[in-house]
Amino acid sequence: MKKRLALSITALLTAVSVLSGCNGSSGSSSNSSTATEQSTSSVQSTSSAQTSEPASGEVPQISGYNLLWNDEFDGTALDESIWNRELREPGWTNNELQEYTDSDDNIFLRDGKLVLKAIKTEKDGKDYYTSGKLNSQSKKQFTYGKVVVSAKAPAGKGLWPAVWMMPEDESYYGQWPKCGEIDIMEVLGHDLSTAYCTIHYGEPHAEQQGTLAGNFGDGFHEYSVEWEPGEIRWYIDNTEVLVVNDWFTAVNGEDEKPYPAPFDQPFFVQMNLAVGGDWPGNPDASTDFDKAEFEIDYVRVYQKDSYDTNVTKPEKNYREPLEDGNYIFNGDFAEAEDLDDDTNWKFILLEGGDGAAEIKDNQIVISTKAVGTQDYSVQLVQPELPMIKGNTYRVTFDAYADEPRDMIVAVTAPTAGWVRYLDDTKFGITAEKQTYTFDFTMTQKDDPNGRLEFNMGNCGSTATIYISNVRVEKV
Repeated sequence: MKKRLALSITALLTAVSVLSGCNGSSGSSSNSSTATEQSTSSVQSTSSAQTSEPASGEVPQISGYNLLWNDEFDGTALDESIWNRELREPGWTNNELQEYTDSDDNIFLRDGKLVLKAIKTEKDGKDYYTSGKLNSQSKKQFTYGKVVVSAKAPAGKGLWPAVWMMPEDESYYGQWPKCGEIDIMEVLGHDLSTAYCTIHYGEPHAEQQGTLAGNFGDGFHEYSVEWEPGEIRWYIDNTEVLVVNDWFTAVNGEDEKPYPAPFDQPFFVQMNLAVGGDWPGNPDASTDFDKAEFEIDYVRVYQKDSYDTNVTKPEKNYREPLEDGNYIFNGDFAEAEDLDDDTNWKFILLEGGDGAAEIKDNQIVISTKAVGTQDYSVQLVQPELPMIKGNTYRVTFDAYADEPRDMIVAVTAPTAGWVRYLDDTKFGITAEKQTYTFDFTMTQKDDPNGRLEFNMGNCGSTATIYISNVRVEKV
């Protein structure tokens, strides 16, 4: 479950507290493994497995996999041979408001579905919230496999459903995030149009995240992850959302543990409906707690006969600059490229932001209909900028607007804990084109995936912005 807000221009200001009490000594990985035993055969998957049509009432088979365990929630009571009801006090993590209880009011089965329900009450004259959280720790842990979950997210500000995985022995590699975390799905109740898939690891904290657009409260959607020794892949409704094969873990000041640590140990599945916290914000009068229900239709865990654990960490590729030294591709906006893909420029709308971007006349024109609730609600980015420790870099560009307004520029680390290489810098632009220049020295470890960001959300103005002649170069 999210420890901090990925994609956030204010991520460092809202970084949240450790979600699990990982601590203790480190360990070494074995050469080959399955969920519970070692194996020797070499099997490696590169694409989502095909599901065969089952007979009525049967769990579907997946080519290349065996069903390890599942829960269809068809009974009248929770199967406690699989699930633990986790108890937590309010504020346990992420500044969340809910108390996780073992009450049947918060955790129950209905019509073949598991329901985790958030309930608003009053305590000591103040609003008080309870909710449900389940985990399979010490009951259904496994190493490597495919997890498939069908779930429907609830609507409502401050509601935060999640399905995620944590290591069985949380002290094996040390305190979070060194122990690792795999988030299969997260959706924010105030913005059901986006689902998140995320991996957390490392010290310092690093993460990688994928998102998919849709309507994740309109019905049940299938979320899955394929976890293998050298690669982890996420899917939503059979659409690939994220592929990760480069991660690490280490104790501060020590060498990294052998790859693929920390994702080479038994993990368990957990599901919860949080209320409030640093990422979604707190509920308001619009939140209907009569409908605050996170519904799960099934959880299915599959596993191959064996996995090849003889894997090596891929080498990092650092993008070369253009002939003129510019690390920004299409910085002169000569090419009318696709602004929805992950190549070169990408235009992003999040958290209530609404607008459009168009490349024409050697500039990008960004029009805003709604500024949203965050700086990054309206955002133009270019990733894969090579940032080398000790180098000084210069960011330059031309910009103007239909009328004076503010904008934020930054160079960030989307796969290295969202640290800022160039701090979030707010500046004013006018109706006359001006050149803006920002220098910064890279002080963090080398990163092949720095990201230039222009953030135009939550600024009080919807004036159209024009940007051209963008450069990032070493000086």
